[in-house]
Amino acid sequence: MVPLVFDPIYSQLDLPRRHRFPIEKYQGIYDALIAQGITESCFHRPQPLSEQRILAEFDPDYIGPLLEGALDAKAMRRIGFPWSSQLIRRTRTAVAGTLLTAELALAHGKALNLTGGYHHAHYDFGSGFCLVNDLYLAANAMLASPDIDKVLVFDCDVHQGDGTAALAQGRDDIITVSLHGEKNFPHRKQVSDMDFGLPKGTQDNEYLPVVENALDMALNLYRPDAVIYDAGVDIHIDDDLGHLDISTQGVYQRDRLVFNRCEQEGLPVAAVIGGGYQRDIPALVEVHLQLFRAAGVISNTTSRSAPAY
Repeated sequence: MVPLVFDPIYSQLDLPRRHRFPIEKYQGIYDALIAQGITESCFHRPQPLSEQRILAEFDPDYIGPLLEGALDAKAMRRIGFPWSSQLIRRTRTAVAGTLLTAELALAHGKALNLTGGYHHAHYDFGSGFCLVNDLYLAANAMLASPDIDKVLVFDCDVHQGDGTAALAQGRDDIITVSLHGEKNFPHRKQVSDMDFGLPKGTQDNEYLPVVENALDMALNLYRPDAVIYDAGVDIHIDDDLGHLDISTQGVYQRDRLVFNRCEQEGLPVAAVIGGGYQRDIPALVEVHLQLFRAAGVISNTTSRSAPAY
């Protein structure tokens, strides 16, 4: 069974009414997996990442005030969440979940975190609902393995992985590839090793060849030893913030393509669910479940309530 990583705290964050972030979706994914027969024994629970570990890899002048609740109001507005001790506990646990996913992927070939993809967090500031960059931390953790000399971060979230790109700038052991909406957030893009900007309204038949070509190019050019996959579903046609027109089946095909190609190359894959911003939580959960279908965690059958395209 593919290892899964989850903690209830992923969805335990008190937010203002009508806040844009769909915090309930993580528990919703877990509940849906349990309903489809996945047992508790398949889940691994992360321990919160230590403050020392976070301080060691990011700017202490940012992390210190962040953890203590002393970050200025402008910096918190850029993050998009009101500060609370609960937010910090959740962040430390969610980030630790991606590190645990990376560890399990190296041991089992692939593993999935039921959160993750905080790719807008930079060395010295947070942004876009991202406080600490879990993808960068997970890449560094993988590189600590004697068998891993190069990690590919393959980011298919609709928003460019600007924080990851900036953090890995100038490094040849962390390769960043981002497929994103060209006219979407962040407005100021960073330079990844490979960037693929997509126009508004991009559909399956245009999108999937770009994914395949991007992955093939990255694997052939950089020859990574492991892959971190950000499987954001904000590319979906019904997403409130995505502006692309990818169907539910297109999301599945994308995720299956990534897993198949990496399996062909014998590459371990640590996957995170990334962004997704439909306000209809059951509909959003159904789109996120495509990752788990593509990974073979649950069968590839679409629920009756899911949109058909």
